[in-house]
Amino acid sequence: MKRFLTHLFALLALVWSGPALADVQIHFHSFNGSVLFGRYPHTFVVLEGTLEETGEVVNENYGFSARKVTPAILNGPVEHMVLAESEKNIRKTNRHFTIDLTDAQYRQVVAEVRRWQNAPGKYYDLESRNCIHFVGKIAQLLGLKVDYPQKMLRRPKAWLNHVAAMNPKLGAKAVK
Repeated sequence: MKRFLTHLFALLALVWSGPALADVQIHFHSFNGSVLFGRYPHTFVVLEGTLEETGEVVNENYGFSARKVTPAILNGPVEHMVLAESEKNIRKTNRHFTIDLTDAQYRQVVAEVRRWQNAPGKYYDLESRNCIHFVGKIAQLLGLKVDYPQKMLRRPKAWLNHVAAMNPKLGAKAVK
């Protein structure tokens, strides 16, 4: 009887625990920056977690920038790049809000990143395709309301606070 109960409890433990639920989260970040110290204000996304379908661990981040910071940025489109921040730099940034992703949404985000990364020609434009527009497109893919007030196009922290306020379901508080 003791052996039977041991097997029964082991079986029940397996049934109740089931497979571990896997998920990926996307975090929306801003970097305050300083023109004097060479790092301009910036916004980017961080993806982390585990894909449910494959168990693959996700630890990625993506931002969009001009390949070279020169006065040419002020005159129209320039060469672009998708960049990743170091873990050290990420710790120094502002996390505004987080969204849980399905595996399908994760794949959509990565596909959109690749579209921006592989866009032909000079794709970065300070006024119409900067880091804010890049992060905004990702937010829209995930169902968030997004707009781009002219006064916020070079103020990522203020802009992400604005997006959070436009989407109260996020429950995000403004970053000071």
